[in-house]
Amino acid sequence: MSILKVENVEKYYGNKGNLTKAVDKVSFEVEKGEYVGIMGASGSGKTTLLNCISTIDFPTAGHIYINGKDITTLGSKKLAKFRREELGFVFQEFNLLDTLTAFENIALSLSILGTNPNEIEMRVREVASRLEILDVLKKYPYQMSGGQKQRVACARAIATNPSLVLADEPTGALDSKSAKMLLESFERLNSELNATILMVTHDAFTASYCKRIIFIKDGKIFNEIVRGNDTRKEFFHRIIEVVTLLGGENSNVF
Repeated sequence: MSILKVENVEKYYGNKGNLTKAVDKVSFEVEKGEYVGIMGASGSGKTTLLNCISTIDFPTAGHIYINGKDITTLGSKKLAKFRREELGFVFQEFNLLDTLTAFENIALSLSILGTNPNEIEMRVREVASRLEILDVLKKYPYQMSGGQKQRVACARAIATNPSLVLADEPTGALDSKSAKMLLESFERLNSELNATILMVTHDAFTASYCKRIIFIKDGKIFNEIVRGNDTRKEFFHRIIEVVTLLGGENSNVF
């Protein structure tokens, strides 16, 4: 079952005299339970594409379907409701509310949906347990490490059981140990909860946790590789080969 369908999406900036084509006729699908990475050098259009999928921005042309619904045709009220109910977000900068504890930050997304208070408690603890952050639920963001904050943000994203989790450079502000813990958490959410994840990254080590990678160059799909039966290390080296062809950045974590 296709959770996400991107159909001939284009995104332009500027005017006729100075037009920049950030996304150029991009089409792909993401099935339920997939863990897909989008890679590309800085300025390749990968973040613009994610912004269109996440409804932060709107495509100039083309259609984006999430769970069969064309989000490019929704008005602002319906779009806000759709975003709350169907999408989970994990950003590079955590975006936690400083005046709320970890528990309250995670619970907020459920409260907005009108979830029963008893169920909120259960859901928060369940997802916190999976992400190994039960011990920080009473702490405020300033009392947590970067890795803990990002796992709280991840718990907030997944607590509402969204159709699609969108992650934009989720390891960008983390040290290597915290990044590895977060990526292992993503892996568990994908395998144990069948969470559908679409992650933008420029980092090959981060991308090696995905099951499929779509490479973007100059706003177009340049290549696509599937992990299949590869070990993560083997997949990492295949990613590096494509990144080298792209002429973009790579990672020497291994």
